[in-house]
Amino acid sequence: MGFTTSHVELHGKTYQVPHRPTVVVCVDGFDPEYLEAGCKDGIIPTLKSFVESGFHATANCAMPSLTNPNNLSIITGAPTNVHGVSGNYYLDKVTWEEHMVLDDSTMHGSTILEQLANSGVRVAAITAKDKLRRIINHGLVPAKGAVCFSAQCANDCTESEHGIKDVEKWLNLPLPTQYSGELSLFVLDAGLKLLQENRADFFYLTLSDYIQHKHAPGSPEANDFLQKLDTILGEFVKLGAVVVVTGDHGMSDKSDSEGNPNVLFLEDFLKSKWPECGARVICPISDPFVKHHGALGGFVRVHMTDTTQINEILSQTRQLPQVEVAYTGEEAAAVFDMPLDREGDMVVISKKNFVVGSRKDEHDLSQLQGHRLRSHGGLSEQAIPLLRSTPIKANDQIDGRKWRNFDAFEIALNY
Repeated sequence: MGFTTSHVELHGKTYQVPHRPTVVVCVDGFDPEYLEAGCKDGIIPTLKSFVESGFHATANCAMPSLTNPNNLSIITGAPTNVHGVSGNYYLDKVTWEEHMVLDDSTMHGSTILEQLANSGVRVAAITAKDKLRRIINHGLVPAKGAVCFSAQCANDCTESEHGIKDVEKWLNLPLPTQYSGELSLFVLDAGLKLLQENRADFFYLTLSDYIQHKHAPGSPEANDFLQKLDTILGEFVKLGAVVVVTGDHGMSDKSDSEGNPNVLFLEDFLKSKWPECGARVICPISDPFVKHHGALGGFVRVHMTDTTQINEILSQTRQLPQVEVAYTGEEAAAVFDMPLDREGDMVVISKKNFVVGSRKDEHDLSQLQGHRLRSHGGLSEQAIPLLRSTPIKANDQIDGRKWRNFDAFEIALNY
């Protein structure tokens, strides 16, 4: 590996360039209960070996516990107030227009992936969803040896844009449907083949949480997915790679005893009590993949045209049985290291077994028929595993440290 430097720096942290193939996997929706159940049942021997003879900690993700913010936190090594992306969906406070985050145009600064690529490291970044690929490909260009594509749009890859073409033919696998566990396995299979062909030095492979949204830990479907994931991770290890695994967020059951979603439609509540405040509730979990969660999560932002009564509104919102905490936007930004300029007037986070929506007529729950609602976004979905295939040397920086998922690149490269 001939690199132009021994290390890269970003946001006050230093990262060593890889001295052997290094793989960071973000398992979307990787709640610690999946790891615990899989190890107990003996179905994930590779991950169990990481726990027993490598490195293992239960870390916290960035808030809100959503996909876009946490993938960017992982690849920047920083909380959301540094890179600026604190949701999948947001309201422009100037124009009052709603926007989906579908590319890197709203992020601040660089990524560790970009810095590694600039130093001559051959980077491969593969995502399940293409909307995430268009975010994490920031600064990754094929001219510098980078490969970056999504499983969702693998059949549209070109050498000039993605650093690879004819992915289905190359991998000898059909393109999976977007609502499937196979979408994630396609990502892992593609990364493994790139390693087998010695086409990259550093890999960032980020998956989909379709299985975790639909199937609880220990269920046959979850077990089948975990077993397949574990087998592919084992192949990376056999090829001599250092493998780090973490998650972007956890996952919680959000249904009652009858299987019905436990939903607080917050905008309906606010408008019924304080119509003059002009409340607009934004659900930052919203993304193009809403079939499996109905755009319902544990974290919402409230924007108001009139904040005169915000103290009363906060007080009464905190008393709702579904609500864990409610803050002003300024308080929430300070507590959770989120960018203040992108915050609402109020932030509301639900209790573990509840979700918060906007208006009842804005959420299509018909797609949830046949399975319990499982979702994320709140404090109860912050915990995720952080694992490495090989042990790390203990030192003063590690002893008693409270780990975050955005320490993954540090764990992968510096120990």
